[in-house]
Amino acid sequence: MKVALFTALPLAGAFSSGFPPSFSRPSSTTLKSTATTASDEFVVACVGDLHMDPRKMEDYYTGREQFIPILEEAKAKHGNVALCSLGDLGESKPVKIDTTELFAGTTACHELAAEFLGSFGVPYEVIGGNHDLEGLDEFATDAENLELFLRAHGKPTPHFSRQIAEKTLLVGMTSTLFRDAQYTSHEVTVDVAQMEWFEQTLIDHSADDGWRIFVFTHAPPNGSGLRVLQENHVVNGCCWLNHSNDKQCRKFIELVREHRCIKAWFSGHFHLGQDYQDSITFPTIDPKDGPYPNRGSCIFVQTSVMRGGTSRDGRQQSRLIRGNKDGFEICTVDHQKEGAIRVDATITYSGCNNEVAVYNHKETDEDSKLFKVYEPSRGDALHEPDPGYIPYKEDGRLVVDELCTKETRVWWNMACGRVLGMLNGMLIEYDPSTLAPLGLVVGADELGGKRVAVIDSGLEECVITSDENGMEGADCGGDVGREQAVIVYNDDHEGQVIVVQPNEDGSYWRKIVRNKMVRMKESRRIKAAKLFAKELLDEKDEDGESDAEPQVVSTWGPYTSVSGTAKKTGVAGLTAPARV
Repeated sequence: MKVALFTALPLAGAFSSGFPPSFSRPSSTTLKSTATTASDEFVVACVGDLHMDPRKMEDYYTGREQFIPILEEAKAKHGNVALCSLGDLGESKPVKIDTTELFAGTTACHELAAEFLGSFGVPYEVIGGNHDLEGLDEFATDAENLELFLRAHGKPTPHFSRQIAEKTLLVGMTSTLFRDAQYTSHEVTVDVAQMEWFEQTLIDHSADDGWRIFVFTHAPPNGSGLRVLQENHVVNGCCWLNHSNDKQCRKFIELVREHRCIKAWFSGHFHLGQDYQDSITFPTIDPKDGPYPNRGSCIFVQTSVMRGGTSRDGRQQSRLIRGNKDGFEICTVDHQKEGAIRVDATITYSGCNNEVAVYNHKETDEDSKLFKVYEPSRGDALHEPDPGYIPYKEDGRLVVDELCTKETRVWWNMACGRVLGMLNGMLIEYDPSTLAPLGLVVGADELGGKRVAVIDSGLEECVITSDENGMEGADCGGDVGREQAVIVYNDDHEGQVIVVQPNEDGSYWRKIVRNKMVRMKESRRIKAAKLFAKELLDEKDEDGESDAEPQVVSTWGPYTSVSGTAKKTGVAGLTAPARV
């Protein structure tokens, strides 16, 4: 079924440059449209991760030329028009000869981005992504880097609020941690002050009062249902907003469910195209298609990239939102097809708290083969859980009946409320509310060809068996509820059993990757150790020039690698082949 609310905007000719580089923003009030005539219509251009490289500007200029006629026509028609950037503005690589300084997060990066975003001829808003505070050589702290980001883009605060039309509000929130990230620096972290501001904004602009709010963040919230990359963002714990903080990570979808004024939420981060149906997810679906997704009144929307070198699937696309009092359209602007506009979804308001959403773009056979992601489904009153769900046996045990392979897709509930499952050869933890993937528990390197079981580990009676000083009564310690052990074992009866211990907070997914500052220091230590070892080898060699390559390994606490991409959990020489 294809429904259209609006007439497609025709593309005009080439634009002329010379637009103002930026637009000032009042510090304490919501910005309002500068429309010359009263109108309920509005147009918003939304661009994803730019990762601008001053050596590779052609795609940016092409994308801007394609957008300018659309925005100019909207300006002439009603004036309610704006541009929103989803952050990650600069390339996370050196762009100058004879320097190792990364471009992302630097003064030069943000000034280039501000000039580019300001040249579209309409007011622009921007929020920071996980790379926008990466000016490590220029700024000592996240606070200093954030101050530069705000100053370069004329922003009084990391968040923004802009009234684009009558009772229609655009809001956005920025990631404010990089150096100070507890785990991976590429987690998109919205600070508490912005979260509190966001919640109050929703309270002050309720659906019952007729408000419609469009949200912009770099990463999507947990529960959005958008397509993600298991081998990148899931295993490293940087899929969702505030991913590593259980309570904060869940807060965003709770707000969506509570406040039906939120009509759409746009995000980037994954560098994936807009040709898949799960690049847009609806708040409700036809019962024949599956269980109720419980996403309030919000349409979640993935946004692709403008430059070819930054795309993970070859697409170069941006978003266009066209709306009025009756609803809105979500469109794709295809930069590889001369800026052609494709209507992807049509949303019609039916009262303040509900809407009717229709897909206009059908997924092709080719699309379905790319990045297909499985998520468990718990079912509802009308639907059984998906076939991958495993119940417990009468003896209280749960055993995965097949050897673990890339094709194994199963999941189960733990007695503590956590949810675990297997996908792509890995043991994964899922959010208990949304069943969205949270992170890697056991990697394919350790799990492949083995079996998984869940057994009771609590004792029927307390027996003190330890003679160790201070461990008296240890068997009786902890919660009195049902206690379980997740075990991985071989099928050849060799006797090796691996117990997968939960983290201290009760979660299972491994926060393996530390922030980039820590990993850079570790890499420098390894480099220094190699030089030291080389000097020792040279001293032992009669000629003073040894050809032998020193072997240097690192030891950590719970960590096993300096890598920023964690795909393995095996302990070398114990649960995985030895490396040395």
